[in-house]
Amino acid sequence: MDALAELAREHAPRVLGVLTARFGDLDLADDAVQDALVEAVRRWPTDGAPPNPPAWLMTVAQRKAVDHLRRAASAQRRALAAAPELIERGEPAAARGLVDEQNDVPDERLRLILLTCHPALGRDTQVALTLRLVAGLTVDEIAAGLLVPAATVAGRVVRAKRKIRLAGVPLSVPSDLTRRLPEVLAVIYLVFNAGYLGHGPDEAVRIDLADEAVRLARLLHRLLPTETEVAGLLALVLYHRSRFDARLDAAGDLVLLDDQDRTSWDRAAIAEADRVLDDAIARMQPGVYQLQALIAGRHAHARTAQETDWPTVAALYGHLVAMTGSPVVRLNQAVAVAMAEGAAAGLAMVEALDGLDDYHLWHATRADLLRRTGRTADALPAYRRAADLTVNPAERRFLAARIRELESL
Repeated sequence: MDALAELAREHAPRVLGVLTARFGDLDLADDAVQDALVEAVRRWPTDGAPPNPPAWLMTVAQRKAVDHLRRAASAQRRALAAAPELIERGEPAAARGLVDEQNDVPDERLRLILLTCHPALGRDTQVALTLRLVAGLTVDEIAAGLLVPAATVAGRVVRAKRKIRLAGVPLSVPSDLTRRLPEVLAVIYLVFNAGYLGHGPDEAVRIDLADEAVRLARLLHRLLPTETEVAGLLALVLYHRSRFDARLDAAGDLVLLDDQDRTSWDRAAIAEADRVLDDAIARMQPGVYQLQALIAGRHAHARTAQETDWPTVAALYGHLVAMTGSPVVRLNQAVAVAMAEGAAAGLAMVEALDGLDDYHLWHATRADLLRRTGRTADALPAYRRAADLTVNPAERRFLAARIRELESL
């Protein structure tokens, strides 16, 4: 990762968190960080990267924020002098939105997640805004992860920042962190998924994002050790992270789970996940992240693909469907049923699903099951549709190979 990319991905969210806490204005902090990144893009190619890039970004972004405030104050003074009756009396919105420092969360990025997951913004808006500002994902990457159009995500982010700025939404970390826990867990898991299978056109995986999500999940687990769903999320991302070294071959092509070299899986991560999940399950407070972790654990402990306990995996997905009603979970359940009962049974479930026509994995799963049931003529257009919807380079190469294979028959 070059210096500019590392600055934007690794350090900008932390600087954004610090400036938001310092100035009490998310929009101001975001503008300042973006202005500083633009200055880095302009200056570093000729001047070279500074010795301490994070410190440089903090200094420049803070200066940009102060400049923004000075210009705003000057404009307000001019407006007040010209038409004092037009100026709202009382505290400005930025002052009304000052961060509550009563809860000391010892990490800038986690604190920023808690701030942007404010209940006044609504669940979908919280997630979109947090992924944009905290994870640094593009609008297109967020849209791919949320299965919504990019324009929808862009609108959510713009409206959220406008509401915070104009309505004076107080950016505060609640004294009881569990009040925002569902939203925070959702964001951390989406960050991990964006790293697990990158939604951009250039990178098959984003290890930096996946590792950041694991770090945040560990930190949240330390802060809330008795919250079983926090433990479930930590176990889940650890199980998935354990397979990263086996997911791509030397050429960067996707290796399916059944074909992975299981000896290269990270056994220390799996053991940590086991300990965390066992403790959570013993508390008898089941939840969606614990169920997903149980499924991932079944895969982690199967010594070969053939030893995978598919009937139990399918049953666990059934419980997860009952809890969530998610069509994506139903799709995963269909895959498990296909492995446990045969491709035809899984295909029937896949074709009964609604609402996933723009989801590339629905088409890819359907294509694979059609191929396995001998319906190659129907599988080919399904693979092509999946390829058209896929932006991840490794997935695109995998689907292209399947298409070539069927075309040659």
